[in-house]
Amino acid sequence: MNFDVIIIGGGPAGLMAATSAGTEGAKVLLLDKGDKLGRKLAISGGGRCNVTNAGDIDFIIKNIPGNGRFLYSAFSTFNNLDIIRFFEGLGIALKEEDRGRMFPVSNKAKDVVNALIQKVKSLNVTIRTNTPVRKVLYNNGKVTGVLLKDGESIEAKAVVVAVGGKSVPQTGSTGDGYEWAKDAGHTITELFPTEVPITCIDTFIKDRSLQGLSLRNIHLSVLNPKNHKKIIEHRGDMIFTHYGISGPAALRCSQFVVKALKKFQTKKIGLLIDLFPERRIDEVQADLSDLVKNEPKKAIKNVLKGYVPERMIPILLDKINLKEETTYDHLPREALKQLAEIIKQFPLEGDGTLSIEEAFVTGGGVHLKELDPKTLHSKKMNGLFFCGEILDIHGYTGGFNITAAFTTGFVSGRAAALIT
Repeated sequence: MNFDVIIIGGGPAGLMAATSAGTEGAKVLLLDKGDKLGRKLAISGGGRCNVTNAGDIDFIIKNIPGNGRFLYSAFSTFNNLDIIRFFEGLGIALKEEDRGRMFPVSNKAKDVVNALIQKVKSLNVTIRTNTPVRKVLYNNGKVTGVLLKDGESIEAKAVVVAVGGKSVPQTGSTGDGYEWAKDAGHTITELFPTEVPITCIDTFIKDRSLQGLSLRNIHLSVLNPKNHKKIIEHRGDMIFTHYGISGPAALRCSQFVVKALKKFQTKKIGLLIDLFPERRIDEVQADLSDLVKNEPKKAIKNVLKGYVPERMIPILLDKINLKEETTYDHLPREALKQLAEIIKQFPLEGDGTLSIEEAFVTGGGVHLKELDPKTLHSKKMNGLFFCGEILDIHGYTGGFNITAAFTTGFVSGRAAALIT
């Protein structure tokens, strides 16, 4: 059987590519090696599916630090506002939450997945699940179709590769597409984990003293190991784990830990937590002074309860060599200044991240200079398109990666249909 367009991968990018290609009237085949479509979409946003972000384009680009500027051309065709209109047109009412994140009013990712699949089916797209692809077929500089793992070959004038990266492999993203890209002459930039928990080597991490402790609305910074200046700083929540730190602030900083470890050829990277980002050190010091003066006979460890997380108190005091039982009358002259400084600059030693398979997003991928930014058409092989996480594009959590996936999926699917 012959098709105009074959799309490999039934995730957000692949489903959107199938929609746009089908809308153009192409005869489309959607292949997925798993038993169901939209598996990664179904678990995104904590099972609620953060379909996009409502910010303006510059805000979106800023939050896609991994080559986000490449998307300007694609956004001129199909952007985040188009994504919102698209899903509302499918009957999915959306609501805006903090920092522009857009969720279905139902808070159910399956509603988004089902609506998208029904849209694909309504366009008479042929869907085949449990159908792994062995390779994309090329001849004389152009795509001719695909070869399935069971030996069946299917002809097509265009193939859209939307198989994701190597993160969250249980959803089917196991890196299959990189070899197909290489076979077509494409370069794959170095792959690395992004939006991933950070591992730390501090004693209080190793002995699990803080495991499970959540910090709200802190600042987390990654330090340059040469001059100790901040490489990046992110505000948000975080949580201590048995291996290091996780939560939104840690996830956003993770790619900078990975890059700094490699760039500076070091085994550890300094991190700083600011427990009170809205207060200056002198203001924190004044707070501490008031606390100890108001209860001069209390041990410092008890005075601090309620001001900083109780489980952190022994560690904070140990870092400035102050005994927990010290009272106001016996406080060294510089103690409160030192304590304020450590509260504002609580140090951690990062030594890496969890693996790429345990990351939310894969960094690296198909080299963007080898693609037409307006269509995602390969400059190496006629009829070959890429979209989604297989591209060397990565953003922060908050609806930015899925926006890139939907946008590149739409653009590549439509372009694939129009060249046939």
